[in-house]
Amino acid sequence: MPIAQVTVVPLGTETTSLSKYVAACQKVLQQEEIEYELTPMGTILEGELEEIFAVVKKLHQVPFEKGALRVSTSITIDDRRDKESSRNQKIKSVKDKL
Repeated sequence: MPIAQVTVVPLGTETTSLSKYVAACQKVLQQEEIEYELTPMGTILEGELEEIFAVVKKLHQVPFEKGALRVSTSITIDDRRDKESSRNQKIKSVKDKL
């Protein structure tokens, strides 16, 4: 199953704090049927690729709805098709090797 990391950054806001934008994005995610995990530097999404793209599009719109005039969104996708994969499996694989 594809795993993606998405980071949505509003530019040119009145403050350097971004937590209100992050909270608004998390509210959108709470309404979606997709596995996600908030991290200090972005959000991890786990689901079908089409589902991930649809959610990222919604997240990209959030800062505009909050008044931002410019938004930079970065996506990194890990789409492994030779065997089942998940964010938990990836972490377990590394821990098993420690």
